[in-house]
Amino acid sequence: MNIRLFIKPYCGWCHKAIAWLDARGVKYETLDVIADREAYDEMVELSGQNLAPVIDVDGEVLADFGPEELAKFWEKLKHK
Repeated sequence: MNIRLFIKPYCGWCHKAIAWLDARGVKYETLDVIADREAYDEMVELSGQNLAPVIDVDGEVLADFGPEELAKFWEKLKHK
């Protein structure tokens, strides 16, 4: 699986997403959309918005989410 997490460093939801993924041993790439304009542009293109976090798992995208939405998204991915 190719997992990319687009974050803003001071975003509380982003820190919760990181903690959720880390607690489950998920390996992912973090892209700081504040420090990296290309990552920001890609996040907006993928999600249609400028809110973080955004996670891209092999082309499946979840945007502006909390841990509950991430858990449901993850469960759905497991059944594909």
